[in-house]
Amino acid sequence: MKISTKGRYALRLMVDLASWPHDEYISLKSIAERQGISEKYLEQIIKLLASENLVESVRGKQGGYRLTRLPQEYTVGEILRVTEGSLAPVVCLEGDENTCEYCLDCITVEIWQKILDAVNDVVDSITLQYLVDKQKEKGNTGC
Repeated sequence: MKISTKGRYALRLMVDLASWPHDEYISLKSIAERQGISEKYLEQIIKLLASENLVESVRGKQGGYRLTRLPQEYTVGEILRVTEGSLAPVVCLEGDENTCEYCLDCITVEIWQKILDAVNDVVDSITLQYLVDKQKEKGNTGC
């Protein structure tokens, strides 16, 4: 499984927003400059995040974006699933139920399920606040 630039940049964007006081709206232009990411690309990503109510926006001179919740209430998994869709390594595990006609006889489905479970365990156990704290430890606030 590979995480696309959309997923990686979404995490960077969200960490950037989480690094600011919760009541401040941050311009996408300033995030793009700090993160070295195209503003146009961030516009696409922020629309996805806003459509799932992970961020909110205000227009105007003092406008921008901010998180809708506290950083400790977001997980990496939640953000990645918005931008990447399913994190399953194979198509048959993407839905709630495996509908593959070979599922009962498949000797490899157990491997794919273990991979999916491990990925979910990792990304669902890491919060946005954890990433902000790690960033501060490294002395790279990005803000």
